Amino acid sequence: MRFDIITLFPELFAPLLTSGITRRAYESGLVDVHFWNPRDHAEGNYRRVDDRSFGGGPGMVMLAEPLFKCLTAIRADRQEETPAPLVLFSPVGRALNHSLVAQWSASAGAVLLCGRYEGVDQRFIDQYVDQQISLGDFVLSGGEIAAMALLDAVARLQPGVLNDEGSHQLDSFNPALDGLLDSPHYTRPEVWQGHAVPPELMSGHHAHIERWRREQSLILTAMHRPELLDQARQLGKLSRQDEASLQRSKTSLTSSAQSAATKKL
Repeated sequence: MRFDIITLFPELFAPLLTSGITRRAYESGLVDVHFWNPRDHAEGNYRRVDDRSFGGGPGMVMLAEPLFKCLTAIRADRQEETPAPLVLFSPVGRALNHSLVAQWSASAGAVLLCGRYEGVDQRFIDQYVDQQISLGDFVLSGGEIAAMALLDAVARLQPGVLNDEGSHQLDSFNPALDGLLDSPHYTRPEVWQGHAVPPELMSGHHAHIERWRREQSLILTAMHRPELLDQARQLGKLSRQDEASLQRSKTSLTSSAQSAATKKL
């Protein structure tokens, strides 16, 4: 797959492409990344890519014309029968989640537009942007960090990138976990600062270990992301055993809270 990145700061991506385990995806060409600076397509001595906003107000707006010329050059270079979608990272976009990442990981790629300043001239967005994506309800200084997040998430799903081919299937939000959070993980030593590894993980009994992990996944999700639990329940992903585990954990937590309140009194 190929991603073309429209950015004023291509140097920000260097550590992403050369560090960590996902660099395998970029070095092997599984994820082919190209950078395009709209300043190279701007006119005048100063190669201006932004201007003041009509109607006043703080900040500058990215000009439509340099972006259009940059996109035209990308289309010519890709030479595709079906143009790759142009994606803008923006607060109005759909929140990036596992489902969306999985879709991109199976695609032929896209053109990613990293906005800066107060944003992009709306006329360019209306005319050429196919999809908008957001990392969450907050504002970044530019779309580069969002683009890196998408690239990294897509790269690790490519075959041969991770040491264990199936490891990403047990990530939080994965359908293999019914969209729930992953369970806690432990490693050596067996006892650290007086805290021991849960005995279930030391038992060597695979069925018991898998059940413990499922229960912990349910408990963590109920505590921290209950909406994910509701979604799994609506989709019929929770078994009677799951519901019983949740009820036991709820009873246990309630008893612990009452006991703590009694001690304070």
